Amino acid sequence: MIVRKLRLQRGWTQEHLAELTGLSVRSIQRLERGQSPSLETLKALAAVFEVDRSLFKPGETPMPNPSTITPEEESAIEYVKGVKDFYTHLFMYLLFVAVFGFFLGFKHPLILWGSIGWGIGVIVHGLNVFEVINFFGPNWEKKQIEKRLGRPL
Repeated sequence: MIVRKLRLQRGWTQEHLAELTGLSVRSIQRLERGQSPSLETLKALAAVFEVDRSLFKPGETPMPNPSTITPEEESAIEYVKGVKDFYTHLFMYLLFVAVFGFFLGFKHPLILWGSIGWGIGVIVHGLNVFEVINFFGPNWEKKQIEKRLGRPL
C-alpha cells in the first residue's frame, strides 16, 4: 500500500515508477499488492521516493513519516481500486460485445447468451460500486481517494 500511496501522491503511473526505479511494471504491481521487496528493490524505491528504506519493510516500524498509511487511507485506496476495476470490467464487456457482435453478427447465439450472462455479471459488479465516471489514470485515483478521505492525500 505504501508504494501505491507514494506513487499516487506524485501522480505517477506504474510504468513511470518502473522506469525511474529500473524495475519491471509487473514488479511494481506485485509490490502494490503486498509482496515483500528485495534489498535492491528497497534501495531503488527509497532513492526514487526519497524516504528511508525501513518505510517499505513489512513488520518493521519506520521512523515517524507523514507517508505512512492510516487505516482510513487504506480503506479509501481499496474503495477507489474497486471502482476502477468495475469500469475496466464494463469496458471489456462492451468491447467484447462490439467486436464479436461485429464479426459473428449481433443475433448469433454466442453473442446473445454471452452478452446476457456477462451483462448480468457487470450489473452485479456495478451494484457493489457507485461512482462518477472519470479517467482512470493516477490523478483520477488520487482525486477519488482525496474525495473519499475529505482531505489531501
